[in-house]
Amino acid sequence: WNYPFHNFFNHIISGIMAGNAVVGKVSEHTCWSSQYYTRIIQQALIVNGHNPDLCQTVTGFGEAGAAMVSEPLVDKIIFTGSPGIGKKVMEGASKYLKPVILELGGKDAMVIQETCQIKDVVPWILRGCFQNCGQNCVGVERVLVYESLADELAAALVPRVQNLRQGIPLAECNGSGKETSIDCGSMVMDAQIDHIQALIDQAVSKGAKVLVGGVKPVKKGKGQGQFYPPTIITDVTPEMDIFGTEVFGPVLTMVKVPNDSDEECLKMVNQSSFGLGASVYCGKAHQARALKLGRQIRSGMLCINDFGSNYLVQALPFGGVKESGFGRFAGPEGLRALCLERSILIDTFPALVQTTIPKPLDYPIDPVRGMGFAQGIIQLMYNDEIGSKIKAIVDLIRYG
Repeated sequence: WNYPFHNFFNHIISGIMAGNAVVGKVSEHTCWSSQYYTRIIQQALIVNGHNPDLCQTVTGFGEAGAAMVSEPLVDKIIFTGSPGIGKKVMEGASKYLKPVILELGGKDAMVIQETCQIKDVVPWILRGCFQNCGQNCVGVERVLVYESLADELAAALVPRVQNLRQGIPLAECNGSGKETSIDCGSMVMDAQIDHIQALIDQAVSKGAKVLVGGVKPVKKGKGQGQFYPPTIITDVTPEMDIFGTEVFGPVLTMVKVPNDSDEECLKMVNQSSFGLGASVYCGKAHQARALKLGRQIRSGMLCINDFGSNYLVQALPFGGVKESGFGRFAGPEGLRALCLERSILIDTFPALVQTTIPKPLDYPIDPVRGMGFAQGIIQLMYNDEIGSKIKAIVDLIRYG
């Protein structure tokens, strides 16, 4: 529901291009928009001479999704959602040995090493934490900043976050086509606000500090309601729920890496049940060190001095490990995952050469000729010594 068009459109296009018909079961929170998008795709199929029924959409609650999982005509399931529901989908599909691709939650870390320039990383941190008001599967949920840089970085981020403009983008645009003056919108669902606030409050009770925001809006009056304010919380430690629980909101969570230690950083990054994406930022001359650290992070995707390009570049496979799911979509790997892969053999020149069973191996097998011929094939194929290969050829001629 966080990106109702692209999450919907992406799998439909991949499925159709791989030669399938596609039935989408959407979140109950995106029923209206999914019908609108379905009509667009169906019209595109008609214009290009294809049957519009190749794309269908199912709306409803959990029962509708369960019915699709158990439907014999459904060959494969691609699910995007929470780990809890993903496990239910996998359990339901297991009864029919039906393959699944699961793209679940994330707790992506952005590592800021001490070799970074503050001015270079601040824009990336803001983009990673506050794009779509933090409602991103690959959004930055943890900023692990090396200790010697932490205070300076926090001081640079506070005024930038305080000046973020929050409101309704469509109201600002007003159909004029002019650029909006809004940086952050609202939370998609009201319940998400209580979830975020509970994580903030628990972290503060254990010693974390809120530098900006951190208080849920009053649910009355214009501009209030579901607009959770952009927030910075620092001094977060692994003992706090916010360290390991997906926030999915406009919260910049800062974690100090003690002693600027790569080993401590790696330990904290991997101390998560999720493993979708990760990014490591470093000075221009220190990419080798950043890459060495990044290669040890347990995640499905990694960027060095970049964020989000794994999703932007659709030629790359997208997916995670651990509770972030398994399987990949996008890229060649994603298209192959939507195909039934088979090995097919055929004679290249059937008029000249046809595959036959050698006479020594034809039933009933002659013990002497058959074993001698078989030994010759094995020695010719697998023995590395030239003399043994020559002897194998002689045996094949002799017993053949």
